[in-house]
Amino acid sequence: MITPVQTLSDDALQFLKQTLGDELVTTNFSEREYHARDQSFHHAHMPAAVVFPENAQHVSAILKYANEHLIPITAWGAGTSIEGNPIPVAGGIVMDFLRMDKILRVYADDFQVDVQPGIKYKDMNAKLASDGLFFAPDPGANASIGGMIANNAAGTRTPGYGATRDNVFRLQVVLANGEIIHTGTRSKKTSSGYDLVHLFIGSEGTLGIVTEATLKLHPIPEHFSAAVASFETVAGATRAVSAVVGAGLKPVALEFVDVATVRELNTTNEFHLRENPTLLIEFHSATPHALEHELALAQELCNDNGCIFFEVGVGRVERDRLWKMRHSTYEVLVRNHPGISFLICDVAAPVSKYPELVAACEREINALNLPGASIVGHAADGNAHPLVPYLPDDKASHARALQALGNMVRVALSLGGTATGEHGVGLGKIPFMREEHGASLDVMRAIKRTLDPNGILNPGKMF
Repeated sequence: MITPVQTLSDDALQFLKQTLGDELVTTNFSEREYHARDQSFHHAHMPAAVVFPENAQHVSAILKYANEHLIPITAWGAGTSIEGNPIPVAGGIVMDFLRMDKILRVYADDFQVDVQPGIKYKDMNAKLASDGLFFAPDPGANASIGGMIANNAAGTRTPGYGATRDNVFRLQVVLANGEIIHTGTRSKKTSSGYDLVHLFIGSEGTLGIVTEATLKLHPIPEHFSAAVASFETVAGATRAVSAVVGAGLKPVALEFVDVATVRELNTTNEFHLRENPTLLIEFHSATPHALEHELALAQELCNDNGCIFFEVGVGRVERDRLWKMRHSTYEVLVRNHPGISFLICDVAAPVSKYPELVAACEREINALNLPGASIVGHAADGNAHPLVPYLPDDKASHARALQALGNMVRVALSLGGTATGEHGVGLGKIPFMREEHGASLDVMRAIKRTLDPNGILNPGKMF
């Protein structure tokens, strides 16, 4: 394991400034403090310096030097991750991609775009809208594309369009020794060689640093509608998820919101939902007739599982209102419960096991007997996000919350699921890696040693 580096030598700082320029290298305390933590509950760790590369050659030169001098390197996008993924636990250099934020080329006829890793997801889509195109994975936050690739981010639209992994054609990656490689092709299919693109996606910057990506785009849908379905019971709502997916319907998004969360959202007076377990559903279609058919069948399936209210809202304004509501859950909980902190859990299981997963999560968070306990999730993926409350200044309370989180992870694994559906391993899910992967974890370690033998890339993560 690489030795933590708390301060850089004068020679190292001189090299960085000669390579990048003085204005792109800083040891300023406030900058280092800003890059010491993401939006998770994990402890902050200060880097020794922060650098702002402007191109792949900058990244290459820094990595080559760092590898030779055993300096840890951690890539930084927007800092929106919630599993400690970009926290520089070994100090060293944080490489912030703020200045590598360009759309390089749009291939409108091929529905593709070349981008740099620092561009923010929402900002990129705002620019692509002029071409009638968008990048589909929606993590909620305005995450950087590099961060989304590193963590294989997903979000609400995964049922219709897939996760980040399903929407990347090729990558430019800088390895630990400074070598720049290109993986993948712009062709829609290839059977040529090992699939290195998908090796790097989800590797959290531990195998190489992405400096350019070709992304898959989609036309902005002309016809879409969102629906709200309220149920008598959680079991009915979660069974309806399996029914909708099992019937061959193709919802672009299908989100579960428990009754406690609905009550919290209603306190804002922006939303007025029935205080019942709820599904938020969105469909896209080529024609209004096909859209109406899918919605009608979805309503029928929901009714068969105890739906007591089904509301359809056609149009962008109503759709945007629903997703604003869903994405505001965490902020509302924090605002409504100022004396409470939350662990954001991320577990997933096969869709057929989703009712069991949600029931187990409910039992765990209710047993804590604290306000603000909440469960939302990307139900069509079998992905649940319990928000686990604890008292921030109470070590015993925090320990109980961590135990509840661990219990939920183990239930997910017992159901054939995973410790992390989309947030990545980061720091929080390391304890479950052996349980989930068994001997294949040793293969991952071997790959890590091959590509990063000195362990300089995002040390302390994954293993």
